[in-house]
Amino acid sequence: MIRTKRIYEPADDDDGFRVLIDRMWPRGVSKADGRIDEWLQEVAPSASLRKWFKHDPAKWVQFKQRYWTELADQAEAIALLDEMRRTKGVTLLYAARDEEHNNAVALREYLERR
Repeated sequence: MIRTKRIYEPADDDDGFRVLIDRMWPRGVSKADGRIDEWLQEVAPSASLRKWFKHDPAKWVQFKQRYWTELADQAEAIALLDEMRRTKGVTLLYAARDEEHNNAVALREYLERR
């Protein structure tokens, strides 16, 4: 099972492994409050891709394609996420306000298609 959740939402017992997948630590969240099991910065989109995208829904399809190309170079981190998902489930944590067009949604789709 793979879930996505904003880091600002309260942790839930059903979250499984809580994995932050943003490159930068979210503002206003302490490590204790975030209840984060793992921080996988390497699966976050590159700075240039993130700046290009700017959470513009019109760029969503192209963003996913570019992001998935970047993820192809992160085999070790992807394997870790696959293992987490098989054992306890995983919740991909992100800070973006847009709950439909963000790297967590794109990463979940990437993992589910594999």
